Amino acid sequence: MPPRYLRTPDASKFVGLSIRTLEKHRIYGTGPRYSKLGGRVVYRVDELQAWVDSAARAHTSDTTARVIPAAARRSPMIPPSPVRREER
Repeated sequence: MPPRYLRTPDASKFVGLSIRTLEKHRIYGTGPRYSKLGGRVVYRVDELQAWVDSAARAHTSDTTARVIPAAARRSPMIPPSPVRREER
C-alpha cells in the first residue's frame, strides 16, 4: 500500500496544531519531514506520527523524549516594534 500524504491543512488537524504553527515549524526546521510535489507541500502520515511520537513522555520529569520547540511568534525578517516610554 502506498504511503498516504496530507497537505498542510489536514496535517495540522492530524497533529493538533494550527496551519500557521506547522508552517513555522517547517521554516525553522523543527517540524515533521515533508515533501514538495509539484510545488505543494505534503506530509506522509507515518512521518507526522513519528514526529508526534518523538515527543512522547512517560511523566513530567521525563528527559528522554525529544523536546519539540514552540514555533517562533515573530518572523526573523520583521524587526521588533520600538518600545515607547511615557514621559513623567
